[in-house]
Amino acid sequence: MSFKKNKEDFNCENCGESVVGNGYTNHCPKCLFSKHVDVDPGDRKETCHGLMSPIQVLAAGDSYILVHKCVKCGHTKRNKMSVTDNIEAAVEIARKIAEK
Repeated sequence: MSFKKNKEDFNCENCGESVVGNGYTNHCPKCLFSKHVDVDPGDRKETCHGLMSPIQVLAAGDSYILVHKCVKCGHTKRNKMSVTDNIEAAVEIARKIAEK
């Protein structure tokens, strides 16, 4: 797997937030949704283009990982959370998992 840095700004298709990308941004920092656009990180070769719903938050040492699932095709992938991400949204995801 190779990584291609893409510095792109976007409007979140889930909540409408205007997001300024830094080249590593792969999800909305407000609602934590992503979009299924990559086969390999940054390549923009995926044709699905479905929304990726955040379904789980995992601890990974001193950081956290978001697990996303595509609402269109069901593909899942993991993405590292950023310090600018909405921690309340992440806690809500974890709370919903704990209630199941």
